[in-house]
Amino acid sequence: MIIKRRPTLPIQVGRVKIGGGAPISVQTMTKTPTRNAKATIKQILELEKIGCDIIRVAVPDMEAARAIPTIRRAIHIPLIADIHFDYRLALAAVAGGVDGLRINPGNIGSKDKIKEIVRAASERNLPIRIGVNAGSLEKDILARHGAPTAKALVESALAKVKLLEDLGLRAIKISVKASDVMRTIEAYRLLSRKTNWPLHLGVTEAGTLLCGTIRSSVALGILLAEGIGDTIRVSLADQPASEVRAGREILRSLGLHPGGPRLIVCPTCGRTQMNVIKIAHAIEKKLEKLEWKNPQAGIWPSVAVMGCVVNGPGEARDADIALICGKNRLFLYVAGVRTAVLDARSAPAVVIEQVLAFRARKSG
Repeated sequence: MIIKRRPTLPIQVGRVKIGGGAPISVQTMTKTPTRNAKATIKQILELEKIGCDIIRVAVPDMEAARAIPTIRRAIHIPLIADIHFDYRLALAAVAGGVDGLRINPGNIGSKDKIKEIVRAASERNLPIRIGVNAGSLEKDILARHGAPTAKALVESALAKVKLLEDLGLRAIKISVKASDVMRTIEAYRLLSRKTNWPLHLGVTEAGTLLCGTIRSSVALGILLAEGIGDTIRVSLADQPASEVRAGREILRSLGLHPGGPRLIVCPTCGRTQMNVIKIAHAIEKKLEKLEWKNPQAGIWPSVAVMGCVVNGPGEARDADIALICGKNRLFLYVAGVRTAVLDARSAPAVVIEQVLAFRARKSG
């Protein structure tokens, strides 16, 4: 099944095109104090290695804003400044070289202050993301709707879009995030019918690693399968690298991102006679490092690690590379043919050798 994406207007965030049929981008946000440029740069460079497309940093004060030029010079992906309350921080971030802004016009203040932000962004052709969250809706909208409903989120967002459009802004991205799955889905469905600007998907405050990944995967997976969404963030109470990995896997599972290695692992049961989980984790870690060095390059194999003979033979036939665990030994299959018997210590390295050989064969 090929997902038919909703057509949106194209905008440019640094070197990354968003909307207009461009690939869906994965974003995250640094969790270091932005004023600590060294720590922030280190975190961003690590995120670049695992495929982060766009990075956002909080700019809560002028000390953070003054770190923007240093950060911008040291990294290679577009940099977004997250601004609240003080329009002067947005102006300083723009002057410091950011590639875009994320603001909530409702907490910036007067129209004149918002106009100053739009002027500064427009002079440098920078996009602005209007970020509306269920926890920060205007009092009058809450009063009309009685609660932060999906319709309330969309009403707030569209009012802000009109404001920025009337002020002359011509590059806008929108998000309407709630902390629960169903309200998030409803809000984005409604918004997608009312605007052609690109949409940034996310479940705000989704939770810790397990719960947050599940909630985000359900909401984003449904919306993306319906063709809605141009950028995504998986918001986790965890390291930003976990957000990027989760986002990439969501896109891959829907065929919306070019492959990387696909690891198939049985869940194990009482029939298993080896530590399949430990072996699979070791292989996964090596595959990830290999992909970092070869981002989006060439064709990747499917790799299966199976714990017994129930599903093992089938995966040995179907996977490009397969390990079938027996008692104290593993059987290696390549293209459906058994080629070696290995022990647990050597197996991960041998699998990587086979992955490299597969890629070499496919690249011709």
